[in-house]
Amino acid sequence: MAKLLIVEDDESVRTLAARALERAGHMIDIAADGAQGLSMIQAAQGRYDLVVSDIRMPEMDGIEMAIAAAAQFPAMKIMLMTGYADQRERAEELDGIILDVVQKPFTLAEIRSRVERALVCLV
Repeated sequence: MAKLLIVEDDESVRTLAARALERAGHMIDIAADGAQGLSMIQAAQGRYDLVVSDIRMPEMDGIEMAIAAAAQFPAMKIMLMTGYADQRERAEELDGIILDVVQKPFTLAEIRSRVERALVCLV
């Protein structure tokens, strides 16, 4: 069982991902945007096994959050999600911080599989 943080501004996507990953046996925390996600990461002192974040969000996007989190907690691993090709290209510049970028929409099986693959990379 891993401790995961899901950062997603769309409540339906956030709920879907959280339920799928809880059913896979993981402990899940959720945040509604990058600023809240970064605050939660700081409060937990970076002790998440994996952060799964949308890229495009109000206030602070997932890439800004990932850069700030990695500066404070370099060992933290982050997986991003996006439905936008241009956002996916922005994420490619974060090699070493970002493990994977999941294309939205995704299926429950796909998000579980990609998270499991990311967690195996952490061992």
